[in-house]
Amino acid sequence: MRSRGIRFDTNEAVEVEISNGLIVSVRSIAEEEGLPWISPGWIDLQVNGYNGFDFNGEITTVQDVAGVTESLYEKGVTRYLPTVITGSFERIKQAMTAISEACEQYPNVNKSVIGIHLEGPYVSGEDGPRGAHDKTFVRDPDWHEFAQWQEASGNRIRLVTVAPEREGAIPFIEKLKAAGIAVSIGHTCASLEQLEQAVAAGAALSTHLGNGAHPVLPRHPHYIWNQLAEDRLCATFIADGHHLSKAVLKAMLRAKRDQFILVSDCVKFGGMKPGRYSSVIGAEVELHADGKLTPVDQPLILAGSAQALDVGIAGAIQLAGITLNEAIQAVTLRPERVLGFPGGDWLRPGSAANFTLFTGPDERGSLEIRETIVGGETQYLKP
Repeated sequence: MRSRGIRFDTNEAVEVEISNGLIVSVRSIAEEEGLPWISPGWIDLQVNGYNGFDFNGEITTVQDVAGVTESLYEKGVTRYLPTVITGSFERIKQAMTAISEACEQYPNVNKSVIGIHLEGPYVSGEDGPRGAHDKTFVRDPDWHEFAQWQEASGNRIRLVTVAPEREGAIPFIEKLKAAGIAVSIGHTCASLEQLEQAVAAGAALSTHLGNGAHPVLPRHPHYIWNQLAEDRLCATFIADGHHLSKAVLKAMLRAKRDQFILVSDCVKFGGMKPGRYSSVIGAEVELHADGKLTPVDQPLILAGSAQALDVGIAGAIQLAGITLNEAIQAVTLRPERVLGFPGGDWLRPGSAANFTLFTGPDERGSLEIRETIVGGETQYLKP
């Protein structure tokens, strides 16, 4: 098959020939009207669910995994990390098993699920930093427990969010690092010393920085400033227009410069029609027409993200004033680097053919997905 588009990073019109899932050749062509942008396939490091499918319900099914995967293709996401959050030992193990089984049963799921993000249960128990994580199940790190989840996942856990202040967190981070698993600091109120110890032990990322925090913090110092200033930490951000205000997002992305990564952190209500829904997390919630998700009984706070990554990319460009090039790197090359994937020229013959073709941003700031290619096969094509 052949794909034609304008490279996001060089503005060069190209035709890419693909065979057996790999790039065969790349040649420059004359620019034509209507050609889409072409970029590496978008990667989302934090997906809790989408389109009614959930990784964090009472039971996670193989169909949940397949359903999220298929739904995200329409949003330009070629690869992602299903994210399993704080819960009982058995619930987390069951979710890990279902994700593993889905990868074994569906070849396209196996190509797209490039790992699992375990967000908790080893996070802060304080209100605010704990976020929506169930306080009943928040606990200190336990390597034996984690090893059982990793076994159930088929060794697919590739990213773990940890609060460094938990007892035993630092040696736990060291073990994760030694096992080749990326570590992120999140849902934390750690001191500067604890943060520095975590980074020295191998933590390389901050999870949805600016969220999962106390509503009121000292002017300085505090754990958000400390993570922003730590040059050894990359950081993920939710740029859906609701989780961080325009000024905060702009300031934080400028602080992190080429170390910011965009994630959706989307829950199962993403892609669904506005209305009221029952939720395991947050009881009854309301999905508003603008994509904002709030508890019905507390409309001033958020009940999670209900927007896919395409909205976050467009939001970061529009709200923070970053370039298209910066935004696409934040969902492609940078997530790969954090996960330890080999870098290099993404359009090199012999490389895997994972592409997202899209147009925009338009006058409203939106992006439109034209085609999503995974492993050399078109998984979504705009009608």
